[in-house]
Amino acid sequence: MGEKQQFEVWRIEVEPALESKVDEFHLLGYNRATPDDVWECVLYQLRKKKEFTHLHEFVNEILTLQSHSFMNWLTIRSYQDPKDWFAEFES
Repeated sequence: MGEKQQFEVWRIEVEPALESKVDEFHLLGYNRATPDDVWECVLYQLRKKKEFTHLHEFVNEILTLQSHSFMNWLTIRSYQDPKDWFAEFES
């Protein structure tokens, strides 16, 4: 039970699932979704879990990620990001 998760090792193995989820989001109109964003969102959700996650459970988390959960995560991340979004418009 005290095992430490190493999700980064699985990144290459779960790439098809990430691409599938990104394609789904693109079909729903979320054209700015990227595999990296989906990856970070799933990792954010899994950090709340206390038990060890197996590879098949991890892939399931990716494939069952709902669009509203993803958009909520993007919104929270944008508020926490120190980037000045209006700097590019200033002359």
